[in-house]
Amino acid sequence: MADPKNNDFLDDLAAMEAEDLAAEQAELEPEAIELDSLRAERDEYKDRYMRALADAENARKRSDRARREAEQYGGSKLARDMLPVYDNLKRALETITDEQKQASAALIEGIELTMREVVNVFGKHGIEVIAPEIGDRFDPQFHEAMFEAPLPGTRAGDIIQVSAEGFMLHDRLLRPAQVGVSSTPASS
Repeated sequence: MADPKNNDFLDDLAAMEAEDLAAEQAELEPEAIELDSLRAERDEYKDRYMRALADAENARKRSDRARREAEQYGGSKLARDMLPVYDNLKRALETITDEQKQASAALIEGIELTMREVVNVFGKHGIEVIAPEIGDRFDPQFHEAMFEAPLPGTRAGDIIQVSAEGFMLHDRLLRPAQVGVSSTPASS
């Protein structure tokens, strides 16, 4: 049979161990709470840091895109203002007669050189001429219809006259080509 004194000793020992454990837990609980609080604070700072990094990267990408657009399209107003100069030089060259070529060869050569230089400068800055031909299909993305008229031998939507060439600045329309369009109804 078991000794009752021994059982009391064991009970007392278990009670002391329970008290010691409870005391240790009481001491550890504030430390654990503080540690959990510090971990949460650390996680919050880490999240803020990652968001700040992402925001900085997005701002860098936006500024790079804005810089590229400014480089490519910043001169669009000047380019638009230069288009009438191109138009006038082209009209001048188209109206020169053979008689005038003989009488004023140096002047005409100067106009031709000026026109070539304007075209070279346009090309250097990404300005391309949109030169539709008679018979091409009207495309509202690149052409502006100045008038519609029925013209026998054409289909509705065919270009029947080119009033002015259009221009693209890189991938943007600077000025649409001004054209006349056939309104001839389809034959039945």
